[in-house]
Amino acid sequence: MDYKSSLIQDGNPMENLEKQLICPICLEMFTKPVVILPCQHNLCRKCANDIFQAANPYWTNRSGSVSVSGGRFRCPSCRHEVIMDRHGVYGLQRNLLVENIIDIYKQECSSRPLQKGSHPMCKEHEDEKINIYCLTCEVPTCSMCKVFGAHQACEVAPLQSVFQGQKTELSNCISMLVAGNDRVQTIITQLEDSCRVTKENSRQVKEELSRKFDALYAILDEKKSELLQRITQEQEEKLSFIEALIQQYREQLDKSTKLVETAIQSLDEPGGAIFLLSAKKLIKSIVEASKGCQLGKTEQGFENMDYFTLDLEHIADTLRAIDFGTGKGGGCVTYLFPLLDPWKSASFRLSPTGRQTH
Repeated sequence: MDYKSSLIQDGNPMENLEKQLICPICLEMFTKPVVILPCQHNLCRKCANDIFQAANPYWTNRSGSVSVSGGRFRCPSCRHEVIMDRHGVYGLQRNLLVENIIDIYKQECSSRPLQKGSHPMCKEHEDEKINIYCLTCEVPTCSMCKVFGAHQACEVAPLQSVFQGQKTELSNCISMLVAGNDRVQTIITQLEDSCRVTKENSRQVKEELSRKFDALYAILDEKKSELLQRITQEQEEKLSFIEALIQQYREQLDKSTKLVETAIQSLDEPGGAIFLLSAKKLIKSIVEASKGCQLGKTEQGFENMDYFTLDLEHIADTLRAIDFGTGKGGGCVTYLFPLLDPWKSASFRLSPTGRQTH
């Protein structure tokens, strides 16, 4: 502790020194033995032990039988947490320097005469010091007020006994509050851990959900490509059949056109003998060509592709119904992705008048 700078800045060194020697728990001058924490703050060992026992109710040592491996202690000044060993507060190092300063300070104070005005005086009796405490009115007063003044009918007690009692009560309250703060800090730590675990669990289920949907998208793309390929194959087969018919009809048309030209030339032949030599054969060729017009053809509705239809309404309804389940734990997630199997086997529904035969 840096007492020197504080003493120089204050006009009353002894009074400032006393402020430096106040325990932050009992708010009184340190009572020996004084212990020093790793954070360099000092405490009365009794005060520190009271707080430690309140924060660790199952830890007893020195005189008790139960002794855990250690406990936690939080400095009331800076909130630094100290992990105690099995000795608890008694394992902390004593600050002999502070204890020596306390002894010197008390000796100095006892050798000095009491300064005028250092003790509060009664307002009603200006020459009387306040030396008793009115228990009825709960105010400090003087002996004259009890004998002749406003507190004649009141119950009073020595000022020092009430002073010690209330200081003890305040110290106990401080210990309770510090212990309560430690419990609150523990709860905060637990809640912070809960936030971290919740975030991690959320990240994991999000990744799992994304993997499930990616698998669904992959199946849809695969099935889409497969069905489009089947439509393309059907289209190519139909077009191939139609183009073959077109080629046959064109060949028949060319043949018929040539026969017509030959027949017209025969009609122009003036000689009967020459005409008769080729007429019969020509007529026979024309009759056979006429019969050849009965080539293959497409039936009605051959161009129709409506039989490539999918009934996906039930699957769409199932997809819309995908949701998370609510198990007993409140965090159970039920995925409906076994529905992927019907997608894998999805196929076209053929109408009764489906694809035509060639």
